[in-house]
Amino acid sequence: MEDTTGSNPQSLGFTEKLRSWLSWSWTYVCFIWFGMVLIMIYVLWSPLKLQETLTSASVFLNTLTPKFYVALTGTSSLISGLILIFEWWYFRKYGTSFIEQVSVSHLRPLLGGVESSSATGLFSSVNGEAEPRPSVSECKVWRNPLNLFRGAEYNRYTWVTGKEPLTYYDMNLSAQDHQTFFTGDTQQLRPEDAVMQKAWRERNPQARIRAAYQAIEMNHECAAAYVLLAEEEATTITEAERLFKKALSIAGKDINLLVYIKRRLAMCARKLGRIKEAVKMMRDLMKEFPLLGMLNIHENLLEALLELQAYADVQAVLAKYDDISLPKSATICYTSALLKARAVSDKFSPEAASRRGLSTAEMNAVEAIHRAVEFNPHVPKYLLEMKSLILPPEHILKRGDSEAVAYAFFHLQHWKRAEGALNLLHCTWEGTFRIIPYPLEKGHLFYPYPGCTETADRELLPSFHEVSVYPKKELPFFILFTAGLCSFTAMLAMLTHQFPELMGVFAKARASHLSQTCILNALLYAYLF
Repeated sequence: MEDTTGSNPQSLGFTEKLRSWLSWSWTYVCFIWFGMVLIMIYVLWSPLKLQETLTSASVFLNTLTPKFYVALTGTSSLISGLILIFEWWYFRKYGTSFIEQVSVSHLRPLLGGVESSSATGLFSSVNGEAEPRPSVSECKVWRNPLNLFRGAEYNRYTWVTGKEPLTYYDMNLSAQDHQTFFTGDTQQLRPEDAVMQKAWRERNPQARIRAAYQAIEMNHECAAAYVLLAEEEATTITEAERLFKKALSIAGKDINLLVYIKRRLAMCARKLGRIKEAVKMMRDLMKEFPLLGMLNIHENLLEALLELQAYADVQAVLAKYDDISLPKSATICYTSALLKARAVSDKFSPEAASRRGLSTAEMNAVEAIHRAVEFNPHVPKYLLEMKSLILPPEHILKRGDSEAVAYAFFHLQHWKRAEGALNLLHCTWEGTFRIIPYPLEKGHLFYPYPGCTETADRELLPSFHEVSVYPKKELPFFILFTAGLCSFTAMLAMLTHQFPELMGVFAKARASHLSQTCILNALLYAYLF
């Protein structure tokens, strides 16, 4: 083991030295190669009869008809137009230039470019010093704490619209979660557990339901099978609640099952209007399992308390979880902004604020909105109904569009209930982008905005939804270049077709001038070397 670990740094060091040497010598190698080519041309000028070759080439160019130039420029315009169309399609779908991506991926490492993975290991602090990032990936996908029921909610949407609200990638992540939660110990799998482990992996919903019934036939006390039926087969929340209660009665002491079932029962109570009962169940669950904070049960509690308009209790929950040492979420940041906004929003007027300035409470509310927008800049467009909402996915990416959809889907009603809160958000949210440093490699209150959110959100959100992108990406250079090249060659083709004689004379003159220039430059460089 020691030999292996010792040899790896040496091989990596040799690779880095070779790469740095290639990068350092690249410019000089190019100059040497260019000089050798010129010397070879000078030496072989007479033996190869290059003068006669150039003369015959100029004679050939002089005999070309205008139709040749029309065909040449037309073909160039067609090829560059096809490249432009492909580049534009690739940019719209993946958010980057294909040519640029290939260049960065394959050519930049050979030229000694900095790897992207090493560049993302540090971030700039307020005083400009480099600090290490957390070890957790900035684009980690999290389970949506308020995810809907497939049978009672997602499937009903499919029946009405004919659209699939969940992507295969999202459902595959859920299948992995369920396998981990309910059949984690593979060493002591019972026959019904093996059936359920296969059931969670099934892509067809009916196959999953049949497997659940098969597991129940093998063991009538298979709680995981009832969980699957509650999630997948139940077409109403009431039916799902009944199946979850059945699963709870036979769950035994399996902590994962107990936590999952009790949480879903609390969500059923919330959806059926028994909000106080749901709040009590969530509080009891958090007290019973205090170490399971990573499941974000407090976000379910915050939404239920907002529905009760118990703002003092919401503030108490925020005081515990809106801590600098704990991970943030859109629910935490925007709920904090909502509480501060509702204290001043009913009397807020942009005209009056511009005349007299902002009061202390208004300033606190605006700063809270700016903080929330910096954490997730996609949320305001959904809250202000500038973008249409869709059903939230089962998994979200923090600071991404998927998290914004999930938050706005459940919390838009709470913002509407607070008089003037959306008006205050509308007047102030765009001011956040004047505070965030540019370039965006430096954050203001949070880490710099991750650049991988768009790709992950496209995997989590359905294809009919237009993914929100931040920051807005400028058109890559190669799209602009191919657009200019296509337009220029098309214009040349049109001019050559309309004025063949004039463009023929111009082309012959330019070709003759270029050939003479090349000959003179070759002789000059050869003489100097």
